[in-house]
Amino acid sequence: MGDHLEIEQKFEVDDGFERPDFGSIPGVSAAAPVTYHLAAVYYDTPDTRLAGAKITLRRRTGGTDEGWHLKLPVSVDERRELHAPLSAPGEIPERFAARVAEVAGDAHVAPIATLDTERTVVTLTAHASVVAEIADDVVTARRLTGAGQVMRWREIEVEVPERSPDLQQAAARLLLAAGARPAGKASKLARLLDG
Repeated sequence: MGDHLEIEQKFEVDDGFERPDFGSIPGVSAAAPVTYHLAAVYYDTPDTRLAGAKITLRRRTGGTDEGWHLKLPVSVDERRELHAPLSAPGEIPERFAARVAEVAGDAHVAPIATLDTERTVVTLTAHASVVAEIADDVVTARRLTGAGQVMRWREIEVEVPERSPDLQQAAARLLLAAGARPAGKASKLARLLDG
């Protein structure tokens, strides 16, 4: 997967939440759900300067886009996501290290958290093109500093490759009607750090 603009909406759900039928959205077809197991290590400075600047740097294995990911803020619900191939833990790709250096300053960038996610994806298509991916994530997260308390939650992400207000609103309506709530945090890492 190459670099791209990430446009997504996040929703919080309870453990017993039942995903609605996204195939009921007019004009789209919903594929059968596919489950992935993702393991990510998040990197930042000890005082979380990257997170404070809404920047996410992680190394993730599993799924269709394993590798290094650098997410940079664009707007409230958009981030520029850059990818690099998987390398050894701690070997931050040079272009990513250069991008975060001015925010990190003289502080060392190192692992600060781990997130293990069981992700179930429903892909929506229209006219043989992917128009959205609905990710149902069960997350187990742990800070690597301090007490290292483990947090666990479930959330739903609706990601579209390009803005599609009607589709995004239709998916949001289905989720809200089924009991989902708009997420209070823009990212999983933010939820862990503020938890």
